[in-house]
Amino acid sequence: MIDRHKKQIRLHGFNNLTKTLSFNIYDICYASQPEHREEYLAYIDEEYNADRLTNILTDVADIIGANILNVARQDYDPQGASVTILVSEEPVLTEEQLNTSARPGPLPADVVTHLDKSHLTVHTYPESHPDNGISTFRADIDVSTCGRISPLKALNYLIHCFDSDIVTLDYRVRGFTRDVKGKKHFIDHNITSIQDFIAPDTKRIYSMIDVNVYQEYIFHTKMLLKQFEIDNYLFGMGKSDYTENELIQIEKRLRKEMSEIFYGRNTGGL
Repeated sequence: MIDRHKKQIRLHGFNNLTKTLSFNIYDICYASQPEHREEYLAYIDEEYNADRLTNILTDVADIIGANILNVARQDYDPQGASVTILVSEEPVLTEEQLNTSARPGPLPADVVTHLDKSHLTVHTYPESHPDNGISTFRADIDVSTCGRISPLKALNYLIHCFDSDIVTLDYRVRGFTRDVKGKKHFIDHNITSIQDFIAPDTKRIYSMIDVNVYQEYIFHTKMLLKQFEIDNYLFGMGKSDYTENELIQIEKRLRKEMSEIFYGRNTGGL
């Protein structure tokens, strides 16, 4: 349980702690025909182009209380996008924004956001299996901050910005800062798991496992969508376009893809 009322540390000079939240977000579908796979990649490329990713990271900067200094973005051929935004802490932050408890924030293409001492990045990777019809979209997101602003405030917003079947999360606090008496502090907030900061509605729809290294302030959480409705994974064709046996085989392929991504290893078979 997080202590919301823990007395804040009075620091000497600037807070030098670096807090980094990293996402790998995956969307998976089945597209039986080559033209459907091409349509899926085109759909993803349009849905998560540099403009939309820029809007997402702009919202993130606002949520964590950062001021945008510069934006760089790029769409790629044949697909993919990147965005970089430089930001600093807001000239005047409210007590709400400065609260290092980093409790869950609001719900809701490649983008990178740079802060003067921090950065926000997003990169997209659409791809498809050449033989078995599986197509997978991956977005990599990094929110790295120094000082009092916390990337954890944007956690729930980012999860809900992407229609994700699988999410892997890494959070790490690096470096140290000093209090007014000169004592080093290697973390300035309470955390036992990234799950401490995930909204209840998200917890209800995902299965989650943790791998944490507490003494090094390294936290890792994997999330897998609980509900599986095959119609949500068919692109270009619907359930009525397949035989019952075909649907069984498609579901096996989809579940195998999800399992391999979630556990990070190949399982063989289909």
